[in-house]
Amino acid sequence: MNYKMMGRFTAQILFIEGIFLLPPLAISLFLAENAAIQGFLLTLAITAVLAAVLFLLCRDARNAFYATDGMVCVAFSWIVLSLIGALPFYFSGAIPKYIDAFFETVSGFTTTGASILTAVEPMAKGLLFWRSFTHWVGGMGVLVFLLAIAPAKGSEKGFTMHLLRAESPGPSVGKLVPKMRKTAGILYLMYIGLTVMDILLLLAGGMSLFEALCTAFGTAGTGGFGVKNDSIAGYSPYIQNVTTIFMLLFGVNFSCYYLLVMRQFKSVFKDEELRLYIAIVLVSIGLIVWNLWGFYPTAAETVRHAAFQVGSIITTTGYATTDFDLWPSFSKTILLCLMVVGACAGSTGGGIKVARVLLLFKSLKRNIAQMLHPRRVEQVRNNGAVVDERVIANTNAYLAAYVLIMFSSFIVISLDGFTTGTNFSAVLACLNNIGPGLEMVGPACNYAAFSGLSKLVLSLDMLLGRLEIFPLLVLISFQTWKNR
Repeated sequence: MNYKMMGRFTAQILFIEGIFLLPPLAISLFLAENAAIQGFLLTLAITAVLAAVLFLLCRDARNAFYATDGMVCVAFSWIVLSLIGALPFYFSGAIPKYIDAFFETVSGFTTTGASILTAVEPMAKGLLFWRSFTHWVGGMGVLVFLLAIAPAKGSEKGFTMHLLRAESPGPSVGKLVPKMRKTAGILYLMYIGLTVMDILLLLAGGMSLFEALCTAFGTAGTGGFGVKNDSIAGYSPYIQNVTTIFMLLFGVNFSCYYLLVMRQFKSVFKDEELRLYIAIVLVSIGLIVWNLWGFYPTAAETVRHAAFQVGSIITTTGYATTDFDLWPSFSKTILLCLMVVGACAGSTGGGIKVARVLLLFKSLKRNIAQMLHPRRVEQVRNNGAVVDERVIANTNAYLAAYVLIMFSSFIVISLDGFTTGTNFSAVLACLNNIGPGLEMVGPACNYAAFSGLSKLVLSLDMLLGRLEIFPLLVLISFQTWKNR
């Protein structure tokens, strides 16, 4: 294990987090929010000291970097980001308990959107901006950002791939272009471009610049922290429709956008994951509209709410235009299923991912065919290419770990004594980075009532979900440190 290389990398991450803290500090300075200013300045001081000490201690690190180092480094960096990112809320007094501030910040960086706040509107604007900005930072990944801006070194061969593989969502990571750093840059350019388009359309709908920025950050990162107590419900149908469209767009694999830019339209049209994603969205909207017919005054309102909630849940954004916990059981069941499926691999969304669902079904089909014809050689193909057996094995291992973590978390938080629906949907919502669940954690409620232990468990679930489980498991594995 290359400890010094990891320490130097963590110092770089802290430096970047310090830069990200400057815009919300500027907002608080402009609005003279004294408590928030104090919180940001203290956090910046701590961040600067930690970054400087780590960099000085690890400045002579050798550049050898392996897959295990990448996973450990990514997992540790996200924990450090959350620990530091929680300090402005705690130091300012906006969130008096540090465990609550940590939960809120983990929820932000992991783009979950689960909150312990009973009311967000009284919070200082600088803190609200930081709260939403963590979604945007965590959506594409702060390590991808680092790879996009950091100067390349020939001696760091393999460094970028190990980091990008550990942080990027999906069963496998591929290159858009031969150089991984250039891939990271292209990803962020597309991410910024779509975010700017969203902001402009929200401004055209009458939103203030502050609200448009915060809403777009939550939409782009598929996070869901709003600046209003009723989330998106109080905005116009135009704003809701724009948000629906962009939530679904950010749930698409970004490689599809790259192919569109390269004018490879046939490749996008033939993408099996994209087609399945669109089919799931359309079928879910249709079924919920059918089930809700007569629930709202007009057909247009029914379609709008159904489309918004389907887009919000499958992309794991977590915004809401209505309290879907009041919907019929059939509609809520569909939403629970969408929580598990999630968005496309290579998007900013969470969940198991449509690509894994597709691979699992194809693998099941292959296994059944082999039982019927034992001598026949069957291969799993995706978009015409043979899927590596290691990818299928990793997908099966991911599903096994996912189920084990889900039920273990469910058992632990059940100690709080809440209903089964509350506990199970809370675990699903956090592990899949969605935010709102059902009953006591529904879109009109929050996570404040859970105990400190449950909040830690749910915070761990959020990190596990965002990092695709394995990096965090490698970090806490005894075997990792035994074989250091």
